[in-house]
Amino acid sequence: MENCAVVGINWGDEGKGRMVDLLTEQYDIVIRYQGGGNAGHTVVNEKGSFALHLLPSGIFRDGKVNILGNGVALDPENLMAEIEQVRSQGVEVTPDNLKICDRASILLPWHREQDELEELRLKDRKYGSTKQGIAPFYSDKYQKKTVLAGEVFYPENLRQHLLDILEWKDLTLEKVYGAEPFTEEMLERWVEESLMRIKPFVTDTVGYLEKAHDEGKSILFEAQLGALRDIDFGIYPYTTSSNTLAAYAPVGSGMPYAKVDRVVGVVKAYSTCVGEGPFVCEMEGPEADRLRKEGAEYGAKTGRPRRVGPVDLVATRYGTRLQGATEIALTKLDVLSYMDMIPVCTEYLIDGRVTEEFPFPDALENAEPVITYLEGWKEDISEVRRFEDLPGAARRYVEYIEEKIECRISYVSVGPERESIIIR
Repeated sequence: MENCAVVGINWGDEGKGRMVDLLTEQYDIVIRYQGGGNAGHTVVNEKGSFALHLLPSGIFRDGKVNILGNGVALDPENLMAEIEQVRSQGVEVTPDNLKICDRASILLPWHREQDELEELRLKDRKYGSTKQGIAPFYSDKYQKKTVLAGEVFYPENLRQHLLDILEWKDLTLEKVYGAEPFTEEMLERWVEESLMRIKPFVTDTVGYLEKAHDEGKSILFEAQLGALRDIDFGIYPYTTSSNTLAAYAPVGSGMPYAKVDRVVGVVKAYSTCVGEGPFVCEMEGPEADRLRKEGAEYGAKTGRPRRVGPVDLVATRYGTRLQGATEIALTKLDVLSYMDMIPVCTEYLIDGRVTEEFPFPDALENAEPVITYLEGWKEDISEVRRFEDLPGAARRYVEYIEEKIECRISYVSVGPERESIIIR
């Protein structure tokens, strides 16, 4: 049995969904192991174009089992809306191909409101939250102030548990934010209209995975966001509130004994970033507008224009190391085909010193990019399927990145469709 993690190397939005959709063919089970509905995985295949937020990206492959692990911020309201959306596009979603870990914690109805209230309180010091309740959820999870998905099978216990949490949470909403409290009636309505709808999918996935492991089944672990958004090793505090690294995959999936044999780190051929925080290689003005337009760089969840820049080899080398990547998938190479010369951020200049090392978060504010320009290829490469058929300048661009980050690039994406891929 070979297990594989598909993870982001940079700030997220690298194209992990398209790689999971591609690689799922080789695996039996796909597991989302962290994060929630605060980011999107865009997938384009023969069934259509999809922006997934909670559903694992393996949901489109017939005969594959998809699991939402215990590490996920499980939002029942948004999950059911997403299920109905993909079903309307002809994708089958049943308890046979989607299973929710009974130990997954539930994102409760007040988490989104608290997220928004906190961003409003911070004003110009905000973190750039997507306001999907992720930070309040993880805070409450580690304070033991949420409920587990499996509690849907114990309704009386669930009701009392929720009422106890409600009493505590209303103190925060009223005293800290001056907001209207949630009521028992509101909570009961949410339970019936949202929470109980996920019940058919909730099961003992820990036991299921233990059996699958014993039977030699192969697992594909799917991450959300990227290494630079990791709560411990990212650009804190402008991070997400969970661990985005491959090292967390076994724990967040419900099989902490599992070995991750293969780590496919996903890197975009240029840099993008959604939200606040330091972004050393950021472009501005018409140059940024053109790149954003060519790459259709708008957030899958929020629709916000993404910040853009050249590929950042300092950040990418750091992220590759953090993820323990065994290979790299380079996405959206085709987007750069319009450029005469392609900028690459090779180093940072910090307080008069040039460095290739990614610094402590506070030092990023004073960092400036050192830019090198590589020759562009100025031709459409979207139909190319063999590396040797790429223009020489495109091959050299890929090989330059590979050399600088010290990790083999095994996949080169030249379009959003499943088949628009070069496998080296």
